[in-house]
Amino acid sequence: MTSYTMTIDGKAVAADKTFEVIDPATGEPFAEAPDANREQLDDAVAAARRALADWSRTPLDERRQVLQNIGAAIKPKIGDFADLLVREQGKPRDRAAGEAAGAMTWFRVTAAYELPVEVVRDDDKGRIEVRRRPIGVVGGITPWNFPLILACWKIAPALLTGNTIVLKPSPYTPLATLVLGELIRDIVPAGVVNIVSGGDDLGRAMTTHPGIDKISFTGSVETGKAIMAAVAPDLKRLTLELGGNDAAIVLPDVDPKEAAPKIFEAAFGNTGQVCSALKRLYVHEDIYEPMCAALADLAKQAKVGPGTEEGVSFGPLNNQMQLDKVISLVEDAKANGARILTGGSRMERPGYFYPLTLVADVTDGMRLVDEEQFGPVLPILRFSDVEDAIERANRVKYGLGGSVWTRDVEHGLE
Repeated sequence: MTSYTMTIDGKAVAADKTFEVIDPATGEPFAEAPDANREQLDDAVAAARRALADWSRTPLDERRQVLQNIGAAIKPKIGDFADLLVREQGKPRDRAAGEAAGAMTWFRVTAAYELPVEVVRDDDKGRIEVRRRPIGVVGGITPWNFPLILACWKIAPALLTGNTIVLKPSPYTPLATLVLGELIRDIVPAGVVNIVSGGDDLGRAMTTHPGIDKISFTGSVETGKAIMAAVAPDLKRLTLELGGNDAAIVLPDVDPKEAAPKIFEAAFGNTGQVCSALKRLYVHEDIYEPMCAALADLAKQAKVGPGTEEGVSFGPLNNQMQLDKVISLVEDAKANGARILTGGSRMERPGYFYPLTLVADVTDGMRLVDEEQFGPVLPILRFSDVEDAIERANRVKYGLGGSVWTRDVEHGLE
């Protein structure tokens, strides 16, 4: 198996222990990643603190150039990153290459951001300015659905604004992020970017570490709650980007065949493993059955399989835990009288595959509606009154996003 190393203080660092990384298309391990101990986390934080003084005072234009250089270094490696993402995350190769290209672009776009001085007041009684200053050492914790680009979403803005960072990828998908660390060791000054890998215990240690000034976490609501509680005692700055249960309301003037492909992609892109995916579809009763039929036709035509296979548009779920949750939600819907239009049962093949599943005749209160499925399943709910649909769409505890589908833009805005 290929050997992977962490990046601490600009150096390649191994660990005494490793953990297996599973290929979700086979369910079998294909690589091992370093399992950092507490001392190595302390080393990474100490390196970030040492680097902070010089990096925070580095002129903005020089920090911009470093980000541009990272983007340039990623460009010739897009294919390599894509291959690795297919193996550890499961997504089809074209989507994996898109993620890698997006990582490159993110560094370039972030490099162009301005950090203006905002003048709040300037009169004969005084002048008030808002100036943006580095917070300090940022602790980044990333999920497994878009491991590479979400790491870049944390690294690039932290560096542009003069912070240093210690980043931990998900133990399900650590490899692309570790390789990113290897790639940029010679681009950023030692200690500015540190990447450590490990399990949940390592993440918990980061949230309570006294040397980390801010936590940026992307992941589940339950873990976000635990992190918010963990950072409270020392008042760490905190950014949480958590789950969603985004509702779409489809009004009766919509042509189902015209709208279905867009709705389909919004729901099933990345096998539904997107925080802002369309996860509940409320359709007016006048077009309910035609919309169900149009979506079912698309699901039946789509190819689900390993990301390395030609023509595959949808890969497996990333891990056994998520597959088990999807199965549980669909089985609960079946037991409560839902109608399965497509899919509905685990695929008989190795790996964490579940077919694209459309579930009709579901109602609010079912687990599939009230919980975030984060997988290739879409519940379709019927409504007759728009005000009722709005109330039902807003009744869950999740926020994040939502959409209204109509030919009448003014009505949609209303």
